[in-house]
Formats: sequence, C-alpha cells, structure tokens
Amino acid sequence: MSSDSNTERGVVFKSTGSWYDVQDGMGKTVRCRIKGKFRLQGIRTTNPIAVGDFVQFVREQDGTGSIDTIEERRNFIARKSVNLSKESHVVASNLDRAFLIVTIAKPRTSSGFIDRFLVTAEAIGIPTTILFNKMDLIEGDEEASSRQEELEKIYSDVGYKTRRISAKTGLGIAEMKSALKDGIYLLSGHSGVGKSTIINTLIPGLELATADVSDSHSKGRHTTTFAEMFAVPGGGFIIDTPGIKGFGLVALKKETLNHQFPEFFELLQGCKFNNCVHMDEPGCAVRKAVEEGVVSDERYGNYVEMYTGFDEGPYR
Repeated sequence: MSSDSNTERGVVFKSTGSWYDVQDGMGKTVRCRIKGKFRLQGIRTTNPIAVGDFVQFVREQDGTGSIDTIEERRNFIARKSVNLSKESHVVASNLDRAFLIVTIAKPRTSSGFIDRFLVTAEAIGIPTTILFNKMDLIEGDEEASSRQEELEKIYSDVGYKTRRISAKTGLGIAEMKSALKDGIYLLSGHSGVGKSTIINTLIPGLELATADVSDSHSKGRHTTTFAEMFAVPGGGFIIDTPGIKGFGLVALKKETLNHQFPEFFELLQGCKFNNCVHMDEPGCAVRKAVEEGVVSDERYGNYVEMYTGFDEGPYR
C-alpha cells in the first residue's frame, strides 16, 4: 500500500498499450501510466496491468495519473501470449462470474470449446453461467433445437447455470440485467456469438461495433481487439473480451486436469487408485459412469482430447 496522502484508488476499465483508463472513486475516468516496473504473482505476463485490476495512483498536474501500486488480485483469467510461448496475457481480473456465450448456429460453438473455457474457470474458481444466444435463429429447426436441449442438459446436470437469451428478440435480457446488479462479470465466447450486441442491449447508447457472421465460413469477424470494462446501468460491471479461439491456463497441470471436471472429481474416491486420471487405469469409476450413461460421453471425450493434447495444445 502506498502511504502518499495524494494517492487515490481506482479500477482499470481499459488498457491500450502503455495507457490505462482508470475509473476513480467518483466514477470519472483518469488516463494513467505505470510508474516503474511491476512483477506480479511470479508469472511472466505480456501486460503488467489488466482490466478489472484495482490500482492506486497519483494525479499529475496535467490531469493524467501515475499508477504506483496494483492491489492483489482475487483471481485472473489468462491466455497464452500469441508472440511468446513462455508468457501469458492476463485477459481480466477480480471476476465474480463469467458468462460464456454459446450459439448453436452462425457460428456453431463446439462442446470442446465450452469445456476448455469451463476448465480454465474451474481452475481459478470463477463460477460460470452458459448463455445460449440467438435462440431466435433455431426456432422451427428441429435438429438445432434438439442439440441446444442436449447441451443444456449436459451442463445443467453437472451443476452449471444455463440461460436462454436472444439479443434480437429480448428473450432473457431482463433476467440477465438483474443478474449483473453487483460485481465484475466477464463476457466471453467465439467471435460472432453476439457479445457486443448483448452489451449494446444491456447498456443503451453504448453502440459497440458489431460484425455479421461470414456466410462462407460461418465464423464471426473480430470486432473487439482488447478487453474493456463497462458500467451497467443499475449496478455492476461487464468486461467484453476479444473472441478467443482457445484459453490456456499457465497454472493448470496435466495430472490434475481431471479435477476441473466437477462430475469426475466427485467420482474420484470410487476409483481404485487415488491418482487415477481416468484414461486406462483399472477400476476407474469415471469410465464406468460413462459406460453406464451417468457421465456425459461427450464431456469425457473432450477431456481425453485435452489430456492427450495437453503438452502441445492451448495450455502450453
């Protein structure tokens, strides 16, 4: 803690290279730079300060601020840096909940992507709600509706909250607003799943740029290039993140990957070996539960893919 009597406390809303937009105690934005160098929590990161960080700063005569302290993070979510394999990029910090936006069509979100995100969130203790967006697009489409219900069951059975929303028709938006009353919330998902449209609906007048999904590849075009936090009318903050192809987590270990699947962890005591990783060990309670249909074979398949590809996958 800085003892300077001129020191103020704020929260980082936006980071663009060497400048940070910090909201002060009065709700005003102060453009800040970092004073000196920071080493954070023993991990090498490409960005010393992330959106959601609480910082202490001193105002300069020109109205800008100088950040001299970053308060300890309750948690943070990171992805592997695109340019330096040994480093990570902190996407956001101090999160109360993550909302993962999933679409059944235009673009289609795979359960593999959902599970990679959930594993990341589980490992750092961030509860996640799965938002099924663009429900208006699957009305009357039996196959898409069936797939949506299947995914809803898979994740609600494990204990995740799921909601159906449509930014276009307003379905579920009022309920989401009330869920955002207090705290800092992360909105994530593939490009094109409607993050920016949802935020525009929640915060009238914001008018974030949105992009249509490309017809040729049914993939979204990136409209957000860096994480940014917005105040929601009525309380709470939401962080919009760039469309992320795959989350990696620096702190994740291959041998405890299975602990981040709650339904596997629950069954672990029934396994013959207490260090069972549910691959080919004898007396595995998880594989038995998959065979009996108690545990989703799709979730198990995603786990096997993550485990076997761990060392060269998005985790390293």
